[in-house]
Amino acid sequence: MGGPTTAFWMRMAGLAALAMAAACGDRDREAEAPVTEARPGAIPTATAPVESPTLTAIKRRGRLNCGVNQGLVGFAYTDNRGEWRGFDVDFCRGLAAAIFGDPDAVRFVPLTAENRFQALAEERIDVLWRNTSWTMERDTGGQLAFAGVNYYDGQGFLVRRALNLNSATELTGARVCVQAGSTSALNADDYFRSRGIDYRAVVLPTEEAARQAYGREDCDALSADVSALAAARTTLADPQQHVVLSDVISKEPLGPVTRRGDEQWTAVVRWTLNALILAEEMGVTQTNVDEQAETSRVPQVRRLLGAEGDFGPRLGLSKTWAADAVEGVGNYGEIFDRNLGSQSPLDLARGLNAQWNARPGGLIYGLPVR
Repeated sequence: MGGPTTAFWMRMAGLAALAMAAACGDRDREAEAPVTEARPGAIPTATAPVESPTLTAIKRRGRLNCGVNQGLVGFAYTDNRGEWRGFDVDFCRGLAAAIFGDPDAVRFVPLTAENRFQALAEERIDVLWRNTSWTMERDTGGQLAFAGVNYYDGQGFLVRRALNLNSATELTGARVCVQAGSTSALNADDYFRSRGIDYRAVVLPTEEAARQAYGREDCDALSADVSALAAARTTLADPQQHVVLSDVISKEPLGPVTRRGDEQWTAVVRWTLNALILAEEMGVTQTNVDEQAETSRVPQVRRLLGAEGDFGPRLGLSKTWAADAVEGVGNYGEIFDRNLGSQSPLDLARGLNAQWNARPGGLIYGLPVR
């Protein structure tokens, strides 16, 4: 075959000239375009936050309605003066402080495991902070939104020392008390069935009923979250005659729950929890929070406490929302110690609930405020 004709080469030259002209035009336009230099890590200008119907209702009402356990030592219970105390109770107070600057602007609504989600759906409470496990079924059911994890737990067994048991695998033929409406019954059944162990579940309507049945020896073992078993042990006539076995048969990430559909309110709950966790990590305490807010030069601390940025207003709160929460109830470590740890009757080790950078480290990890 012959080579390209002269006409072909002329067409190709014309196309090349057009391409060069277009490229020059693009460069001219680029040169004319204004150049803006962004600060490293800068966040695009945020739009005004979507109004939260739940937060609006809370502010109009003048208090937070917080769903809690009916009575679980360490987590939520009333003392001999009728005052609510406990780990979950303090997080409710911290949330109220973040909203109103007042940790007492909260009404506690005691709920059972069976009616807790109904109370949330019927808007009788704004947030459920009641030892509730974050599971796939609950998360994908369309009604609940989990805002985070404030306690990593697992299910275990409480037994009498007189039985001389070393493991839950020795509970063949045993009567095991569990609470209705919780994950405990399913977890216990999974554990025993997977090992071919015969047992009899004794299902009680409430945690209190399950504890009382165990105390009356209506069952040989009580199965619940390890933290709940530690609390139950303190209520027995002779706690030293009972032991929590070393077996942990499930993962129970416990945390606050809100109604699905109000993402802005879920964010308020999530970031208040994170603020209390971050405060411990950064050394901000109930006693030094005011001083840190005024004098700290650490950017992360200044953003957390409202000295820099407008992170509170993005949630529909004040600039000092996080500082108000810490001032109201202390940081995560302070809340843990006085309710569950060394300053409490339970004397639980931090374990998985230690900060991620502690030695040994745990799973508690605050999301960054930036």
